[in-house]
Amino acid sequence: MQEDKHVILLIDDDRDFLLGIRTLLESAGYTVAEATTAAEGLSVFKEVAPDLVIVDLMMEEVDSGAMLVQELKAVRSDVPIYMYSVVGDNLSVTIDPVSLGLEGVLQKPMQNERLLEIIATRLG
Repeated sequence: MQEDKHVILLIDDDRDFLLGIRTLLESAGYTVAEATTAAEGLSVFKEVAPDLVIVDLMMEEVDSGAMLVQELKAVRSDVPIYMYSVVGDNLSVTIDPVSLGLEGVLQKPMQNERLLEIIATRLG
């Protein structure tokens, strides 16, 4: 943690989405790091040691988020990772969230209050 604030890493290639979520999380008192590619996400993950990660399923290529989750878990398996997806509940058709070690799957778009509730519950 930095400055006694929980650090949340956002990984998504949609810069507008990142800006919106960053604004929400920072206003709630979290420190936010972000990346727009899987490679950058892995690098930032190693650099900032986040307390929680939110990653998009589809970035540069289909399922790149799922491949990234495996890499992140290989580095640090104790970090809770949530995956954002426009397919939401249908994500299990594409990947197995449990075998990836995901803490949960979040449907885009999500109500801000619900996202903050999920994060606060997980981080305490």
